[in-house]
Amino acid sequence: MTASFWDRCAPLYDLAEAMNARPYRCMLQAIKGLVPPGASVLECAAGTGAISLAVAGKASRVLCTDMSLPMLAQAQKKAWRQGLGNIRFAQRDLHRLPKGDGLFDVVVAANVLHLLENPAAALGHLLGAVRPGGMLAVPTFLQGEARPAFRTVIKAYGLLGFRYCHAFTLESYRALLKSHCPGKVGACRLPGKVPVGLGIAWLPAARPENAPLMHTSPQGHDLWKG
Repeated sequence: MTASFWDRCAPLYDLAEAMNARPYRCMLQAIKGLVPPGASVLECAAGTGAISLAVAGKASRVLCTDMSLPMLAQAQKKAWRQGLGNIRFAQRDLHRLPKGDGLFDVVVAANVLHLLENPAAALGHLLGAVRPGGMLAVPTFLQGEARPAFRTVIKAYGLLGFRYCHAFTLESYRALLKSHCPGKVGACRLPGKVPVGLGIAWLPAARPENAPLMHTSPQGHDLWKG
């Protein structure tokens, strides 16, 4: 899908996400919990910036990027309303990340892999922006596990130009990550009308040997395990 499609969707993007709110909230909570205090964070395909805004309170700096300028305008408005001063916004294609942006402790690209013809290539570009010993978070919708009733909604989105390339299940999504990400890789399912696969890759030397291999929410639910 082109940037023009996302340009048209920008005013309604948050409303569309709210239709599948349960896994989305869990995803935000999990990623915020996994970002180390003081980390530098790059978010690609950020949409209206929900993840960037969620982690800004812990990060030293955040670069929030998307190929759609109207999406970034929505994100910037929200950051201004929240008084966040450590977020920079820039138009970027995740397949062509400029070297001038530098490397980051954490790179996030959420709910985009299922939209790409070649998600393996995208993972390579994203990994290239992670500092050695850093973390890549690439949660994405598991279209292959969508509830039957919600598949009708997805078909309706198609009338507006929405297209996805991969109907991942947790198993196929995990296999993709393990095949193309070095270091420790784990993934879990966040239940919802369209479940979200929460996949994390710690690059070599990212975790101390005694670091936990599981992130647990305050409610006690396992959000990630290898």
